[in-house]
Amino acid sequence: MKSTNLVLGMAVIALGFTSCKDEKTEEANKTVESYVVYVDSLENVAPEDAKANWSSIEATYEVRSSQAETALSDLKESEEVKAKIEASKAKYAALQARMQARMQAAAPNPKQQMRNSLFGEGKIGDDMNFDWVNKDNILSVYRQFIHTAEDNKDNYSREDWDEIKLMYEALDSRKNTVEKEGLSSSDNKEIAGLKFKFGPMLKVNRMGAKSEEMKEAKQ
Repeated sequence: MKSTNLVLGMAVIALGFTSCKDEKTEEANKTVESYVVYVDSLENVAPEDAKANWSSIEATYEVRSSQAETALSDLKESEEVKAKIEASKAKYAALQARMQARMQAAAPNPKQQMRNSLFGEGKIGDDMNFDWVNKDNILSVYRQFIHTAEDNKDNYSREDWDEIKLMYEALDSRKNTVEKEGLSSSDNKEIAGLKFKFGPMLKVNRMGAKSEEMKEAKQ
């Protein structure tokens, strides 16, 4: 009788152990499957939504990826499961690369930002084309350029002043063409007044920024 009870007891323990083991395996499979489904779901997220929530996406991915790796060890490094995880890792890496490329492309270019503030959004690009400046708008262009530079003079670096000088000279070159197209004397006179004040300010601030830069370099 005792022998029978002992055998039954061992059978119950073995059954419980097997049941526990099966539950652990099932839970590990669910964890891996959840990770795979999550990565697949990212393919359906709109690029703009992904960009806006990328920090959250990355954090969630790191947690699920770590859980999947732990689950893999519970599944005794199953080659089939390992292949699933590796495929999802590759899929996520490709998505991450695309997102980083989009973010870099969308990152504001400081030089272009300054051009936009001085002339208006998208008016001047890398080609430095001033053909859009004519006798009817050149005065307003000078006003915006000079007043914006004056208002922000304390925030510009030496490189910024070098760029401002370059654009100012390009605008002056365009003015020579516009004058031949019939620029009014009143507009020409006001532009001359603006230039009379701005010229020395440009020179002083550019030199000052350069001196400050050299001073900081020595320190």
